Amino acid sequence: MNNPTWINQWQDVINQLQNQLPNQKFDAWIHPLEARQSGNSIIISCASNFFINGLKTDCGSMFEDCVHTVFGQDIDIQYEVGLSQAKVKTEKKSTPSEIDGNIDSRFTFKNFIVGSSNEFAFAACQAVAEKPGESYNPLYLHGGVGLGKTHLIHAVSNELSQKDNIKIAYRTGERFTNELIKAIGSRSTDQFRENYRKVDVLIIDDVQFIAGKTSTQEEFFHTFNALHEVHKQIILVSDRNPHDMSHLEERLRSRFNWGLVADIQPPNLETRLAILASKTELAGITLDQDVSYLLASRITNNVRELEGALTRLTAFSHLTKKSIDIDMAKNVLREQLHVVVRSITIEDIQKKIADYYGIAPKEMKSNKRSRNLAFPRQVAMYISKELTQSSLPQIGLSFGGRDHTTILYAHRKIDAQRQKDRSFDDEIGHLLNTLRG
Repeated sequence: MNNPTWINQWQDVINQLQNQLPNQKFDAWIHPLEARQSGNSIIISCASNFFINGLKTDCGSMFEDCVHTVFGQDIDIQYEVGLSQAKVKTEKKSTPSEIDGNIDSRFTFKNFIVGSSNEFAFAACQAVAEKPGESYNPLYLHGGVGLGKTHLIHAVSNELSQKDNIKIAYRTGERFTNELIKAIGSRSTDQFRENYRKVDVLIIDDVQFIAGKTSTQEEFFHTFNALHEVHKQIILVSDRNPHDMSHLEERLRSRFNWGLVADIQPPNLETRLAILASKTELAGITLDQDVSYLLASRITNNVRELEGALTRLTAFSHLTKKSIDIDMAKNVLREQLHVVVRSITIEDIQKKIADYYGIAPKEMKSNKRSRNLAFPRQVAMYISKELTQSSLPQIGLSFGGRDHTTILYAHRKIDAQRQKDRSFDDEIGHLLNTLRG
């Protein structure tokens, strides 16, 4: 956009959206955008088609309203994949990229199942793969075991490996530490530093492993600074938020928060069903809808556990030459399913949510409708549907004899608010994880 007036107007759009959107949503969707003028159109350049769809879905209406307010209602808004990225894809490679580390080529963005629990992290990883060192640096992913962190960082590596002349180093926190110990013992720390300073992308999985290890933290601090100063991409993966990492030096904690921190929550029911559908299709097997729902509704902690159950069920079917049905699933997976069913009750949920929002547990069953009581009650109804196998009428009885439509309304309301409000989504995710134990 060469016209100074357009430049000022575009900056007005950015400033207004920064004031209106949560920081994470602004950083994810608005900050990376580029714009240019073409007649009476404003062309919005994005990193990928996925990014365009994500922008439109997550905050498209607000974005376009803001553009029309600043530029006028007759302005035509168009979207395109950034020209520089399209050009890179058409150019012939002159020097192949290198990956130093064990990356699984099966993990790609295309076969990653996206849902509300992971779409933010997925979009961030795609943006990094499109423009390493530019979009979010460092990118810090965190979440529990088996939620897809490894899949995403391998997908980033596989995507980057298709580009020209990019050196990628993939390490676990433990391997980084062991390499440093070996280098100190052999008096080759200069070579150790040189090896890491020359990479274009550094990925450290299980970075929490370095916390409390003084020499490792010291060395990683300098490695981080050296790479960041020359705009090399750093991706860090952990099972916890930097703020929750004990024994981590404050200067490292600060740097881990410099870029974008994205969490991955356990997938909701719809995403778990989609994951099962994808896995069964890849395996070439057919799973009855009732069986899929049984697995997806009862195995809620992580994707890896869900995949393990499917593998066990498939193996049993193959060895016994019997088709998979609901009775077989209940028999073969009886211990796994039973543990999930008995692990939490509606009463447990009501007590936890009441305590969290500072109300008496008995208010969960009362007829009072003031917001300070009704909202926590709706949250408890939502979580009861997510974490227990109780039917809607059964949940309604546990909340003072309410109709099943009331439970369904509460679930839809809370789910919709999670989609719109990132901080609220984090809050509900925290409650779900706490209750799961």
